[in-house]
Amino acid sequence: MEHPPPCLVLDRVSAVFGALKAVDDVSLSVGPGERHAIIGPNGAGKTTLFNLISGEIQTTGGTIVLFGVDVTGLPPHRRAARGIARTFQITRLFPNLTVLENLLLACEALDRVKFAMHKPVSSCPTLVQRAENLLADFGLSQLRHELARHLAYGDQRRLEVALSMAGHPRLLLLDEPMAGLSATESQSMQALLRKLDPAIAVLLIEHDMDIAFGFAEKITVLQQGRVLTQGDKDQVSGNHTVQEIYLGVHAERS
Repeated sequence: MEHPPPCLVLDRVSAVFGALKAVDDVSLSVGPGERHAIIGPNGAGKTTLFNLISGEIQTTGGTIVLFGVDVTGLPPHRRAARGIARTFQITRLFPNLTVLENLLLACEALDRVKFAMHKPVSSCPTLVQRAENLLADFGLSQLRHELARHLAYGDQRRLEVALSMAGHPRLLLLDEPMAGLSATESQSMQALLRKLDPAIAVLLIEHDMDIAFGFAEKITVLQQGRVLTQGDKDQVSGNHTVQEIYLGVHAERS
């Protein structure tokens, strides 16, 4: 049986800033519906790699193929239109708009209705229904009329993930979605992520190893901008170097 083609392929991707190689010849692939985590210490190049994939910064080497199309030179909005969405370490919301207004704008962004300049978004029933569904899916219905800046931090993080889902992405990049959350909020976020459509591929940056290995099927370990190891989570968790450096285990060497 033939495997479906990967939704994302990185081939020797690099990002060089002066004398610093922030990302150095990184290759990886993510299959449809795959849960894939990127781990590594601070400064390993994880967020820079996300910025390369989403188009926030341009590569200085290598290629990025998204759903079979080379997008290496495309800007972020062109990549988003092809089915990629992401969140950030620091939330990027419209603080003076309500939760519902944030979602309506996100739903509009990749819809043809955005070209109807004199037509209010609220008059488009399909977009309103999409926003309402996202409110329900992410447990935000009761907060629909709250300004985003008044939300608790955990609710802001949930809203940001909801916004990333507004355009029906096929590949979702999550940059430390549990960062700064309390234990209860983190558990709630993990439960939400487990309920994401299994057809959506998810590439996750996560500092907490227990969360990363609990969520992902495949793991890529970055160190100083390079791939230290990658593969199935059981294979990676059994790697002596990963155990010693990242999992705090002093493994016996044969």
